Amino acid sequence: MNYILLILSVLLGSFLVLLIKPSTKIVRLLLAFSGAYLLSVTILHLLPEVYTLNSESSRVGIFILVGIILQSVLESFSKGAEHGHIHIHSNGKEFPTLLFVSLCLHAFSEGLPIHHSDDNLLWAIVVHKIPIAIVLTTFLINTNYSKKIVFSFLFFFGLMSPLGVLLGDKIPFFTNYATEITALIIGVFLHISTIILFESTENHKFNLQKFVAILLGVLLTVFTL
Repeated sequence: MNYILLILSVLLGSFLVLLIKPSTKIVRLLLAFSGAYLLSVTILHLLPEVYTLNSESSRVGIFILVGIILQSVLESFSKGAEHGHIHIHSNGKEFPTLLFVSLCLHAFSEGLPIHHSDDNLLWAIVVHKIPIAIVLTTFLINTNYSKKIVFSFLFFFGLMSPLGVLLGDKIPFFTNYATEITALIIGVFLHISTIILFESTENHKFNLQKFVAILLGVLLTVFTL
């Protein structure tokens, strides 16, 4: 079931672009909701979990910091796609390999701790992937890449998180260091979600719709405690 939900989240985001072409405003609200939900799950579920499983709090904290730094590095190659922005200009002749690799690594790492956490983590990733898939699909179809390249990229991207789930459960290295890996992913999630939520809005004005989307994301997590 985990694998199906993760794949369906990417398919849903892609089909939304092909069928109804969501406006930029709608995508931003979806991102705000998913960012709030991801941050809430990280703080209310994942953080207590890793500190309960590991008595060495400093060790856990180090891995969280490493995760933040790692995501900063990946973002320099992915151009911010993980939080809904792709600042890249393509002439259609050269496929953005670094974008592809960094996003696949990010998606793969997200899946690693799923088997060792509760369902809240799975749903947080599923909710997060939908607007990201919308942004990615929109970017790709607005380039000169062939449909074969576009759908191949989306296909492999959609498989990365399920692959992370599978290997995270079957490979001894990932199971033996499940707590450390979860702490690493917490750092990644903290980086992504805070950028989504706290990046400057237009003219630095209060945005009621964005605030409501954030509030709904937080409340949804609180009610599942």
